[in-house]
This record gives sequence, structure tokens and C-alpha cells, in this order.
Amino acid sequence: MDRSKFIFSNEISRTAYRKAIKNKAKFMRKFGDDSDKVYHLSSEPAPAIGEPLGVKKIVLSGESGINFDERSVIIGNIRMGFGHYRISMALASAARSMGYDPYWFDLHSFGDAVCGKIISEQNRLYSLGSRLSQKYPPFNRLFWEPLNSEGFRQLSYNSSDQKTAELMTAVYRDLPRDIPFIAAHVWPAQAAVHAGLINVVNAIPDNWPMALHLSEGAVHTVQTPSAYLGYRALRGMDKKRQLKPMPEKSLVYTGHYIDHELVSNITEDCRRRCDRAANGKAKRWLMSVGGAGAQKEIFVTVIKRLMPEIKRNKAVLFINVGDHRDVWNSLAAAIPEMQAYVTEHFDDHEETVRFCEAAYSGEVTGIHAFCNSDIFAAVYSTNLLMRVSDVLITKPSELAYYPIPKLMIKRVGGHEAWGAIRAAEIGDGTYECQTAAETSAMLGLIQHNGDIIVRMCENIQTAKKSGIYNGAYRAVELAVRGRKK
Repeated sequence: MDRSKFIFSNEISRTAYRKAIKNKAKFMRKFGDDSDKVYHLSSEPAPAIGEPLGVKKIVLSGESGINFDERSVIIGNIRMGFGHYRISMALASAARSMGYDPYWFDLHSFGDAVCGKIISEQNRLYSLGSRLSQKYPPFNRLFWEPLNSEGFRQLSYNSSDQKTAELMTAVYRDLPRDIPFIAAHVWPAQAAVHAGLINVVNAIPDNWPMALHLSEGAVHTVQTPSAYLGYRALRGMDKKRQLKPMPEKSLVYTGHYIDHELVSNITEDCRRRCDRAANGKAKRWLMSVGGAGAQKEIFVTVIKRLMPEIKRNKAVLFINVGDHRDVWNSLAAAIPEMQAYVTEHFDDHEETVRFCEAAYSGEVTGIHAFCNSDIFAAVYSTNLLMRVSDVLITKPSELAYYPIPKLMIKRVGGHEAWGAIRAAEIGDGTYECQTAAETSAMLGLIQHNGDIIVRMCENIQTAKKSGIYNGAYRAVELAVRGRKK
């Protein structure tokens, strides 16, 4: 079945189909074609999350070395920014809590295979676009925003991706055909279907329906009711015709993809936030900084705005720059006066764990910067820090769905806008603050009015009772049910 010609019974134009073929041929000329090559797989404990989440990382090997059984679940993903890894960790955490053994299957990490080379090239281009969009407003307005909100939305784009995914199947040969496979990015899902896997769940990350995320042959999960209706109707995915809808069995609304450690501790974590607010304790702000270095102006504004409060022990700031030391160096150079208040937690994940354990019940002051060259530790540090923080400062991407009060800063790409809308409607986050000045004003409002944190925590509790944060568990259930039949 050629999944680039028809997508949910909607025929792709000859022009778009020919373009998809040419795009695949371009990658073949640049990176080759290993479709007939045999890759074997083995596993090793994943860094940082291997012990707490029981995650084993799949690596290429000279011979097969994994004995998959009925408890095995594959978490398919790619390293493209932090978001898809973070969603994968939520899925792995949920799987582990349900008695399954999660295996980490990152197409980007298979650097010797064609799939890894293609994704590395695409990641480089996307990171470049993100940086340029923040540096040059005309580029953002005329190209980047339209590409992310409308270009990726078109069914023709999915046709091209489907054709390229045909080059990514070789690394799947060691996987049992019926093994539960949950993908936190569409490319692993598409490649899994092309490789013949039959229990594939495609966990769609965004709240703005885009054909980019379609993987026909998989069960698609979405985090919000509005995304469900938009995907079901394939809304706006062809500007010239009304498309046939997705079949009911292909799409499921699950709720937000959140780690078991966060969901199971919502009540106690929110109680501690409310207690700090009621007792005039220093407000704890967590700033998650993307590796592309976008939005530096906003981050600098936030730090400068908080400095007087930090000096008076009325605020504490946690800054996680992931695995990008250069981003931290840039922020430190821009605000030299903060250095006297900074404690660096770099490349020592065990120390970060101990710090968070102590901060959960104890006092903390100043500014704490976190950076780790290992991507697993870099991403998971934000999960640990969320539990000891009062407010998360983030763009409205994957973190927009997490159960912590959030200050939403300007998006990077039009598709992220609806993440902030979702948080604002649930009431566990602000609306999107689109300028540095607006962000600063909202920060001041929250800093000097504890009732806002209390209200957001109350809304988080209400959402928890409604099952809104149970999406990761439900995605796992969908993946394993096929094997149980």
C-alpha cells in the first residue's frame, strides 16, 4: 500500500505525489538507501531515567540481544528539541507504573543508519528556523509562522513525509510484529507502520491539527477535545476541497501526556504551593530554556525583573538550559549582576536529584542553574524541578499541558498558540504573553498576588479529578490491548 497516494481515502494530487517521490530521491542521493540492510538491536539502561523509570535504551548492535516478552513496550521517538523526549518520558513512566518494561527507540540516535542521518538534517534546519524566527521578525511573520501553522497543516506535506519514512524501516527488523509501539513523533510511527508493526499508537503532541502528525495505520491519540474534532474532520488540511474524515477507530482523545510521578503527586505538590503562597514564602519560579536559544530577550527581562525579589529572598529562580551550556553562558554574560546569587548544578544528575529532594520540604534561596551534557538528564531535570516549583515559565509547547501553574511566554511557531489557549481555558496557566513587557507585567502580578497560584492549583485539582492528565496511561492501554486480543 502506497500511503503517499491516498491518506484516509483522500487522493493526493499527482503534482504533490511527484514532489513526494522527488523528496525521497533527494534523501537517497544524499544519504543512501539501507532498506535491504539488516540492523540488529541490543539494549542498555537509559541514562538518568534508567533506574527511576526502568527505561532501557535500544542501540544498534552486531547481533540481536533483546528478549522481548509480553511486558515489553517500545517508546518510539526522535531527538528534535526537548519536547518529544519529554513526552516519551511521560509515556515510559506511565508504562512502568502499569507493570510494563519501556524500551527507548530513538530513530535520531541511530546515526549510522539512513533514518538517523535524515532526521539529523531535518533537526538542524528546524533549529535554524527557530533561531531566525526570533531574531528577524519579518522572517517569522512571512515564513516561519505560516509554515508552522499552515504549511505543515496540508495533506500534501504528509504525503511527502510518508514517502521519506519508507527509508527508515531497516532498524525495525528485530522488533516483533505485534509488540506495542507508542511513538512520540510521527516519523517513528510512520516507519513502524511501513515496517509492518500492527500495534502502533501515534501520540500527537500539539493542540493545532496538522497533517504533519498523521500516520495512517496507527491509532492516533490527541490531548484535547478541540484537537480531536479538528483531526477527525481533517480540518483545513486541503485548501481546495473538503476532505473525507478520519475513521472513528483511528483517533482517540486521551488527555494530556503526563508522567506518573507528577500525576500521582498532584494533590500534595499543589498543597505545598498553596501553603507557600498563604504563608508569604519566597515564590519559586522555574524557567525552561530551549536549546535553539530563541526568546533570549524575554528570558533576560524575566531574570532582571526577578532580581530585586531574589535579593530580598521573596523569589527563587530555577533555570534549566538542558544540554546547552552556550545558552547559559549567553544569559550569564547578559546579566553579570546575577552571578553573585547563582549556584550552578552542571553535569551531576545525582546532585540535582538530591537538591530537588531537599528543596521539596526545605528552604531554598537565590538562583539555581541546571545544565547536563546528557540529554536524558537535561530533560528529566525539568520534571524533578516542577515538583519543587510554584510557577513554570515556558513557551506554549509540550510543557503547556503539565499540571503546574504556568506563565506562558511568546510561542515559537504558530502551531504552539493553541497550547496556551488550552492552558488558559483549563485555568492551570496564563494566556500567551506575547512581548517581554507583557511577560514582565504578568510575572509581577503573580509574584505579588498569591491568590493566582492558589486558583491555578485549584483548577489543576479539578482537572485531575476529570482525568485530564491521564493521557499517557490511556496511550499505553491502547498500545497493549492489540497484543492481548
